[in-house]
Amino acid sequence: MVHDETKTEASSATLPLPQICVNALRLRRQEQERAQLAAGELWADSDFVFTTRYGTPVEPRNFNRSFANRTEKAGVRGIRLHDTRHTCGSLLAALDVHPRVAMQILRHSKIAVTMEVYTHVPSEATRKALRKLGKHLGRQS
Repeated sequence: MVHDETKTEASSATLPLPQICVNALRLRRQEQERAQLAAGELWADSDFVFTTRYGTPVEPRNFNRSFANRTEKAGVRGIRLHDTRHTCGSLLAALDVHPRVAMQILRHSKIAVTMEVYTHVPSEATRKALRKLGKHLGRQS
């Protein structure tokens, strides 16, 4: 496994996070602290958020397997981990977030990448139909 520098300086810039993400990261930190105590001298210090029980980086295939298991447990449709970036872009567009802001959040250097590759925006008619469907499904038991 190779850990490399980011492509651009902007890729490493600090980004404000929604509170739900901050809360999840705090919980993750607590889990890591417990793992570090349990590992004792076997613990390897790193700056990674997601590590093994010994503090070493998680192998990408293991992380992908863990992601797939969690989506299954959550009862949501399985997607590749990388596709969560597309989901984020599409949600930002659907929430009418300005494209330049979405570009900054997704850390793209070109607006075309954000708009053409990472955002999939339904039309207003599609949104209306899905809201109607959601209300109908909400009445089902």
